[in-house]
Amino acid sequence: MIHIHLAAALDGAGWHPAAWCDPAAQPSRLFAAGYWAGLVTEAERGRLDFVTFEDALGPQSSRFDGPDDRVDQVRGRLDAVLLAARLAPLTSRIGLIPTTSTTHTEPFHVAIGIASLDYVSRGRAGWRPQISSRAADAAHFGRRTFPVLSREDIGTPAAKAFVSELFGEAADAVEVVRRLWDSWEDDAEIRDVSTGRFIDRDKLHYIDFEGPHFNVRGPSITPRPPQGQPLITALAHDVEPYEFAARGADVVYVTPRSRTETAMIVGRVRNAEAAVGRVGEPLKIFADLVVLLDETASVAAERKEMLDQLDGAELTSDAEIFTGTAGELADLLLDWRASGLDGFRLRPGVLPYDLTGITHGLVPELQDRGAFRREYEAVTLRGLLGLPRPAGRYPATS
Repeated sequence: MIHIHLAAALDGAGWHPAAWCDPAAQPSRLFAAGYWAGLVTEAERGRLDFVTFEDALGPQSSRFDGPDDRVDQVRGRLDAVLLAARLAPLTSRIGLIPTTSTTHTEPFHVAIGIASLDYVSRGRAGWRPQISSRAADAAHFGRRTFPVLSREDIGTPAAKAFVSELFGEAADAVEVVRRLWDSWEDDAEIRDVSTGRFIDRDKLHYIDFEGPHFNVRGPSITPRPPQGQPLITALAHDVEPYEFAARGADVVYVTPRSRTETAMIVGRVRNAEAAVGRVGEPLKIFADLVVLLDETASVAAERKEMLDQLDGAELTSDAEIFTGTAGELADLLLDWRASGLDGFRLRPGVLPYDLTGITHGLVPELQDRGAFRREYEAVTLRGLLGLPRPAGRYPATS
């Protein structure tokens, strides 16, 4: 049986808004490096492929268009790239994928940040680019003015055009980052004391990217990363995000609600690849699920109901919400996987409780069924996913 891929999406006290109130949570440690170290090392003990770290350019909010002034939910987070770099030396096999915005962040800074993470982790870095559409986020920078959008505006022509522009900018940002990673040939560093040459300048390349959003000359200040191209992942819910992922990502996260919908979404992703003329490896498709795990399904449901009451509303999510046992979750994953998925990114409802439910419950269940690794098979993140190290895009200089 082909092994399933598993990842964990880490965010604050967990993906339930009231997770910080759960007796198993550790709200006093959310901004401590030790808290995150415990989560990531636990995920590595479970042999997960990678973990992702959420980030944004504004505080968390229950509102669509900006801050909500709530004080009964977690607000604030650590910088995802810096956090991943801090955790990299504490791990040896698991991939580390921080999120950054493409909307107000210079791709040059992203490129050297993720490349540095790849060096620190010895080839286990990834990146999740995301757009930032909120007017409140734009106000932090003062360079651009965005419209204030509500949920009712989503389907309007003006809103669609605005979001499409942000995805166009994001696609350019990804292309710039990828070119900068390739701007040093693999053997550009000579380090020859006898000739006094540390680098071969002929093996550093100007990327000369010119577009409607960026004009970047390059080269990078950081040599080509150990993976050549660190893994790029993207969350997608519709045609335009699918095409964005098909153009520039290696992995796409999707949010089906059933096996039938899974098959439909996989088809849409493959159609998006054809529409943009994707070449090379097809996208790895991971389904996202919010999970609350316990010894029995009724206990898991009761725990969710308690958290819902603390939050004053029933939990909602862009992804399917699963409550039940590890065995029941294993059944669901294997059933959905048959529709064309490569793996799953699980969002623990409460941390560290539901992460432990994944590593101590779900993982052994899948291992017993021959569906998940017992040991890591590779030392790089691309290797774990069966992806080759790509050659640089610039001709090798003799």
